[in-house]
Amino acid sequence: MSNSRLIWMNGKLIPETEAKISVYDSALMFGDMVFEMTRSFNKKQFKLREHLNRLYYGLKILRIPLEMTIEEMEKHCYETIEANDHLFGPDDEHRLMIDVSRGALGIYQRIEGLHKGPNVVIADFPLRWTVSGMGHLFDKGINAVITSQRAIPANLMDPKIKNRSRIFYLMANIEASQFAGEDNWALLLDTSGYISEGTGDNFFIIKDNVVITPEGRDILRGISREYVMKELCPQLGLTILEKNIEPYDVYTADEAFMTGTPFCMLPVTTLNGLPIGDGKVGHVFNSILQQWSKNTGVNIAEQIKTWNKFDGATSGDAPTPYSFKSKSK
Repeated sequence: MSNSRLIWMNGKLIPETEAKISVYDSALMFGDMVFEMTRSFNKKQFKLREHLNRLYYGLKILRIPLEMTIEEMEKHCYETIEANDHLFGPDDEHRLMIDVSRGALGIYQRIEGLHKGPNVVIADFPLRWTVSGMGHLFDKGINAVITSQRAIPANLMDPKIKNRSRIFYLMANIEASQFAGEDNWALLLDTSGYISEGTGDNFFIIKDNVVITPEGRDILRGISREYVMKELCPQLGLTILEKNIEPYDVYTADEAFMTGTPFCMLPVTTLNGLPIGDGKVGHVFNSILQQWSKNTGVNIAEQIKTWNKFDGATSGDAPTPYSFKSKSK
């Protein structure tokens, strides 16, 4: 039994330090890769098939010729979890990262020893490493920062396909990191000036007990977003509405929050430093989060808070998926 985490790659379980993709891969050349990230609750995968469905929609639309069926992909996901589970503590959760690239470009296919065809990589990573340090946000909330970097509209590159061409997200994070204070998360507008999404999360406001989220046109339609809309809000008798949202609507909302797979949902209490509602975490947000916790048997906020002091989650000033630290001059 291995003492290091294993990654499933192109039919084999190998140590994660040995999992490599060629410098000639289309993913490096063009960002030509689709991916999914999942999480578990009490080590049971949540909405894995829904994530895989979206992955396979992306493969179809981008014409990546993967012969593996979705059933086979799901099987390999569980193989990866089983191979690594002994390395996870009782309070750990499995964060799967599934990447599929087109593979090496044609002009490099003659290189001896190079993998031919699409690359499939399934990594199993401790969820705590992604969300460590977020615990206080459940009590304090995020300051959403509207950046000059706009979302990419669907008529240019459809964001509903979860792909690795994401430098515009990174640029928005860098810009948000320049805003004074802490806990600043980027919030993108679309090309018409309406609220679109965050850089890895979907956005909601609450007004008069109605939960409102941007139309699913120029955004990644998140699995967590769908869960809030189609399951949690109906369970609580809350009205859900998809519509265009302007910054003015956020400033004048009662509450706001973001959803994303690792943290599920986090409150947004200010926009560009100005309070949303009374500037505190709202009761509707808390009721939705409590219902999610009840459904999964995990106190989501408390679990993440216990991971806040986890040592080794980040290294130096390197950016993380939800934080980019600007260096002082």
